Amino acid sequence: MQELLPYALLCFTSFFTLINPLGVMPIFMTLTSELTAQQRIKTARKALVVSFITISCFALGGQLLFAFFHISVDSFRIVGGIIFLIMGMDMLQARLSRVKVGKDEVKSYVEDISVTPLAIPMICGPGALTNAIVLMDDAFDLQRQIVLFSVVFLVLFITYWVLYFASALIRLLGDTGIKVMMRLMGLIIMVIAVEFIIAGIKPIIFDISQQLNAT
Repeated sequence: MQELLPYALLCFTSFFTLINPLGVMPIFMTLTSELTAQQRIKTARKALVVSFITISCFALGGQLLFAFFHISVDSFRIVGGIIFLIMGMDMLQARLSRVKVGKDEVKSYVEDISVTPLAIPMICGPGALTNAIVLMDDAFDLQRQIVLFSVVFLVLFITYWVLYFASALIRLLGDTGIKVMMRLMGLIIMVIAVEFIIAGIKPIIFDISQQLNAT
């Protein structure tokens, strides 16, 4: 149990900061501004179901992708860490992506916006998908795999309720409050990015040193 706790904490903090419910919230409100409360809830629910399925598929199929493209996990960790650093820098500057959607378009394509752009790439973007693949590689037993998928479900469950109460939360936090939270999460994700890069570089340096010693 004590060994699972650090892994569970890493899963939660990384997925929560990458999915970033507070960052998704203003975009969700923009996309669903012309919908009724019931339609908005339905859209959020479908987006999060799609997100869970997508993240799960990437986590389970990550090793197949590595084998097909001849990619090492260590290289993927380094690239993932760089992606996280870029995302963290944007979050530190509290940059919120805004999506302009016409009123008629939102009404006509309510089923579509729940899948894209809301689920993909706003909720489960490249960072979250990369994180799922890398953390699944660290889940070397059934317990860790259960922890991983449970944490993904928990974070998406929290995201659902954030979107459910989006109107009230935006009024409560205000623009300044949201930006402060964004900066804090950006700092966390940059720390995780550094850990990913170091974890990826270490085995590569070790292999190079072994090859040099062998020669």
